[in-house]
Formats: sequence, C-alpha cells, structure tokens
Amino acid sequence: MDQVVILARGLGTRMRKSDPAVALDPALTAAADSGVKAMIPTMGRPFLDYVLGVAAEAGITRACLVVGPEHGQIRQYYTDLRPRRMTIEFAVQEQPLGTANAVAAAEPVVGRRPFVMINSDNYYPLQAFCGLRDAPGPAVAVFDQETLVAQSNIPAERISKFAVVEGEPQPDGTIRLKRIIEKPDEATLASLPRPLNVSMNCWRFGPAIFEACRSIRPSPRGELEITDAVQYATDRLGERFSVVCCKAAVLDLSSRTDIEPVTRRLAGVKVDL
Repeated sequence: MDQVVILARGLGTRMRKSDPAVALDPALTAAADSGVKAMIPTMGRPFLDYVLGVAAEAGITRACLVVGPEHGQIRQYYTDLRPRRMTIEFAVQEQPLGTANAVAAAEPVVGRRPFVMINSDNYYPLQAFCGLRDAPGPAVAVFDQETLVAQSNIPAERISKFAVVEGEPQPDGTIRLKRIIEKPDEATLASLPRPLNVSMNCWRFGPAIFEACRSIRPSPRGELEITDAVQYATDRLGERFSVVCCKAAVLDLSSRTDIEPVTRRLAGVKVDL
C-alpha cells in the first residue's frame, strides 16, 4: 500500500472568514483569503508539504491530489517541485459535491490498488499512516479524544464537529468498525464508551469504495459524504473496516486562528519529499 489520495478541493469557507482578533502579514492574509488551506505558508513552505512529508516517511511513494478546476496554484507548485521520494499526480473534482464525490474523482489515478485517503488541511502522525499501511484491508484511523485536546490545536468544543467512531472488539484482538456518528450531540457523546475515538477523515480504502461513492445519495446537507459511502460499502458490498487506534496529535488548519499554533508546532519539522 504505497499511495495516498489527498482531498484538496474544499472551499475554505472558515479560512476565508476574516477575524479581527487574528493579525496576519500580507502574504498570510492573501493565502487565507484564497481559502486554499493546503497552500497556507508554514515555516516558508506550503502546509501540504508537511502532510506529504509524513506520508513519504511511511513509505508512500505516490500521491493523488484532488483539486478543483480553479486550483492552478496547487498544480503549478507541485509540477515545478519535482519531488525525489514521491510522484504527485492530480485528479479534478469539477464541482464541490462532497468528500465521496472527491474520492470518486481519484479512481482513474489510483486504479484498483488500495490507498490512504486524508484531508489536505490536517497534519496526521506517522503512527496513523503506518497503521493504515499495515492493516489487512479497509480501515479507519481514529484518535483518542483526550490526546487530541491535550496535544493538538483542537479545543474540546470543536470535537463535536467531527465524527466519532464506535468499534467492536474481535476474538483475534482487532477492532472492527461498528458505526460512525457524524457531529454527535452532547447526549450521544455522553452515552458512548470511553475512550472516545474521533475520526479525522483518515482512511484506507480498496477499489470497492468507488462503487459505494457512485451509489449513495446526497446527505441532508446536500453533499455526497464519504462516511455514507463507507456505510454503503459495509452494508451492501460486504466490506469490513478495521479500526486503527492512535494516541497522537493531529494538527487542524481550519480557520485563521489555527495558523499561528500550527506554524509553531511545525517549527523544526524537516520535510523531505
């Protein structure tokens, strides 16, 4: 398993929103105004370089960046970069119709071989990449809530905006995905067993996910959601997802308030692409 699909098509609505409490220099302001979070300057290079660098450390040698037709900046930068350890290709999601639609756009690039799928605005730990690389098949990396709050730049109140995962222990000691709960309310969070495992959209997929992405309908918010595709693959296609548990930080670059703490955390991190 040596390839990764990175969703970089997002509109960056929260990043584009101005915040009088956050002072940015002109270059950072222009980058934030564009909404292209992957290209936010971080210690002198785009944030996405750091994301790709961790993937390269895990032995991933091929990356597919899912971008929009207007994302010439991303395409030009990585075309000119010519990385040594990794081949970077592009898939175009014509319209921002949701994460499942973005994954489906990558099918011509990744083909029938398994791949890791991640967001372009999260910096994931090496532990997650290695766990998914070594999983026996489809899998989801989940992150301990207490560790996220203590070690990441993610405040406790933001956790409710992410999906949480409930796993089912198996006789062989592995954990199988039982259900995913999107944006749980406080009562639901309180009812779930501890430790609370949070999904940060970090998956290992096989080719069945493409059929699932094409088969689902839009969610109540009008998007084709990757979590719905996972549920379809499980219920209709017989896929079984294992759970890779991680007690490690994930950096989240969602809004302008995240730029300074994420930059500070990445200071001294070497990127070798």
